[in-house]
Amino acid sequence: MNDIIVKTVTRIMVPFIQMYGIFVILNGHISPGGGFAGGALIGVSLILYTLVFGVGAAEKKFSHRLGDLSESGGILIYLVIGSVGIVSGGYFLTNLDAGFLKGEAGALLSGGMIPLLMVAIGIKVTSTIITLFHAMIEEDPS
Repeated sequence: MNDIIVKTVTRIMVPFIQMYGIFVILNGHISPGGGFAGGALIGVSLILYTLVFGVGAAEKKFSHRLGDLSESGGILIYLVIGSVGIVSGGYFLTNLDAGFLKGEAGALLSGGMIPLLMVAIGIKVTSTIITLFHAMIEEDPS
């Protein structure tokens, strides 16, 4: 796309969309949102960047290698956090009984392991969305 207005607006808006996605992920345990919604916002901002600036420019921002690492990393973080409950003698994804701090209700650092799980889910959703989009856009039609 060669429209300077679209490129300029995209260049300005993508960081704000991504910051809002991070905000939604980090506040998902105390307000509507969470890992899926925030990850979708960040993923869609990367799709917007790809559509406006092209696949080559998007590869520099979020490469296939980074996509592979974040795909695996998000689920591994989730599994490690969930396994803390098993190691502590409880069940998978045991929250407060596994020793996670409860914090003060309504505060950002509350909810035990839930905020950590939201981050892992956000990473996984972001990487899945952008990986699927790049796979579809790079697919050979013949």
